[in-house]
Amino acid sequence: MTQKLTPGTAVLLVIPPLLWAGNAVTGRLVHDLISPAALNFIRWVLAFFILLPLAHGVLHKNSPLWAHWRRYALLGLLGIGLYNALQYMALQTSTPINATLVGSSMPVWMLAVGALFFGATITRRQVAGALLSVCGVLLVLSRGEWAQLLAFRLVPGDLFMLLATISWAFYSWLLARTSEPGSIRGDWAAFLMAQMVFGLAWSGSFAGAEWATGHAHTTWGWPLVAALAFIAVGPAVLAYRCWGVGVQRAGPAVAGFFVNLTPLFAGLLSAAFLGETPQAFHGVAFALIVGGIVVSSRR
Repeated sequence: MTQKLTPGTAVLLVIPPLLWAGNAVTGRLVHDLISPAALNFIRWVLAFFILLPLAHGVLHKNSPLWAHWRRYALLGLLGIGLYNALQYMALQTSTPINATLVGSSMPVWMLAVGALFFGATITRRQVAGALLSVCGVLLVLSRGEWAQLLAFRLVPGDLFMLLATISWAFYSWLLARTSEPGSIRGDWAAFLMAQMVFGLAWSGSFAGAEWATGHAHTTWGWPLVAALAFIAVGPAVLAYRCWGVGVQRAGPAVAGFFVNLTPLFAGLLSAAFLGETPQAFHGVAFALIVGGIVVSSRR
């Protein structure tokens, strides 16, 4: 049951985009040091041990987790296994600004997934807003040159980010519809741990496939260790905590709009740490995406 968007809920929903922007910039910084699936797996292994003292009870044999393992396995696949691995794959060839702008199509996919798979109602105003957001995403994909779309000259990373965004839309709707009884749902640490148990299995499988195909590489050093520490604590544990509570309070459709703050934070962080300044088409694209949010959210 969604509630009114209070200032406290808004703060909870602003924190994840800030941390996810940092995650995108960090993933770009270390993309030469570690392969995407390995980065995702090690990140969640570290997050698992960080969370273990708070949520070890969920692993007991009489935990409610095992009675609902299918749902948590699906949440772990979409939110931990697929989304993060696809994002790190995107950052191999795409910049943090481009990746987060493509991810700003989140409200579109939230509406589409909600209508097609969860019986949500879509208004004409929401459709109009979604079309504006799509135009913004297409502008990013084309790098400001529409002829590139006609020639299908797209950066693979942008397509990976689109898949990641769709995966996160499904994850968020399932997150809002997860209402089984038991102690897990009321305990954020246990709820995240329940997803992480299966998410580790999925991300470990993807890392194993990456290693088996000869695409895995890791160059250990303090830069990589520092990056892993940040993404394990911030974008993993803290961001997922705030996002889970925010989605429960405001609902997936409203929460999806806050994802569009990520490009703003990514642009600032990229300029500070990567020297990547936004281009003119980035500004136009963001204006279109924000316009879509305003149109679709007005009563």
